[in-house]
Amino acid sequence: MDIPKEFLSKEFLSQFKTGEDVTAFMKELHTRVYEQMLEAEMDNHLGYEKHSNQGDHSGNSRNGSYRKQIQTEMGESVIQVPRDRKGEFEPIVVPKHQSRGLSIERLVISLYAKGMSVADIESEMQEIYGINLSSSAISIITNKVSQAATEWQNRPLDSLYMIVWMDGIVFKVRENGKVINKTVYLCVGLNKEGLKEVLGMWIGKNESAAFWMGVLTDLKARGVEDILITVTDNLNGFTETIKSVFPASTTQICVVHQIRNSCRYVVWKEKKEFTADLKNIYNAPTKEAAEMELDNFEQKWGAKYPYAIRSWRNNWEELTVFFDFPVEIRKIIYTTNLIENLNGKIRKYTKNKLSFPNDDALKKSVYLAINEIQKKWYQPIWNWALIFNQFITIFENRIQV
Repeated sequence: MDIPKEFLSKEFLSQFKTGEDVTAFMKELHTRVYEQMLEAEMDNHLGYEKHSNQGDHSGNSRNGSYRKQIQTEMGESVIQVPRDRKGEFEPIVVPKHQSRGLSIERLVISLYAKGMSVADIESEMQEIYGINLSSSAISIITNKVSQAATEWQNRPLDSLYMIVWMDGIVFKVRENGKVINKTVYLCVGLNKEGLKEVLGMWIGKNESAAFWMGVLTDLKARGVEDILITVTDNLNGFTETIKSVFPASTTQICVVHQIRNSCRYVVWKEKKEFTADLKNIYNAPTKEAAEMELDNFEQKWGAKYPYAIRSWRNNWEELTVFFDFPVEIRKIIYTTNLIENLNGKIRKYTKNKLSFPNDDALKKSVYLAINEIQKKWYQPIWNWALIFNQFITIFENRIQV
């Protein structure tokens, strides 16, 4: 952002008699810069400049501003933050619910975290904020993310996790001149405080039990000694892989994944009735009642869809582990929905990237997305005090209070 020439004239500079005068001026200048950047963001959000006729009947418009106290490099300042009538404006330079304005470096990283390429950021900084920043300078800033991601990936972990959900998410990445699918393997742990935590991410090609062996070995090397319950999809050989690294873990196969697989070959007009009947199985009050419902299900659908029945029979023991626990624990272990919800949010942050140029670019984007998502994971899961006491009762010899 260029400094106006009048600010550099002798006449202008002569009015500052003391260091306090200079500090006050710089503070005022910082405030003005932030407010101008916010106005530029609002122009970009609405698609037209302030007082422009293009805003007539556009469906959204400015709605004044509100005062916000922030911390800047020059200390505490009060700025005016514009707002829109629909309440959809999400400022980047001074994010909602934060009291510190972004530095240029943090601004670049924030834009990168939202899925923008280096070229996009260069254009955005110039067009919206009037800041000339070369693509090489932006690359230097974003490359710092790689180091932070590596440090995060190698950090020590707790010795015990109550539950670990495991799943993979597929992205397109360029390799040897071709665009191929690669899987980002993710683990989310639930610690003794009831807080969720992404334990790490690992990039491989196709999801396989063999790759998960490396993931679990890495968790162990970083300090994890015991996992009470693991929740996974029904990938072939997954349970045996978990048992080979954490032999005492209880393994639950995701019921929702099983239902999807069961429905794969069901004709469309029968899917609604088919899935409604499946609900009777996993909504049963006990494992014994669930077995009776499976028998009823087989009588009705077995002749038409034998594969679905066979799959439930083959995976029955791992599908019904959740029946061994109280209802409060059942609700959080019978499905991998928690980690699939994380995957969905990562997709939102990376949706602008049709493909990634290499593994490092993928790692940086997913790491930044996880960072943003985890900012909201500051509360224990609902009803944690009761659930924790249930865990202590069930696993009393494995939990140190």
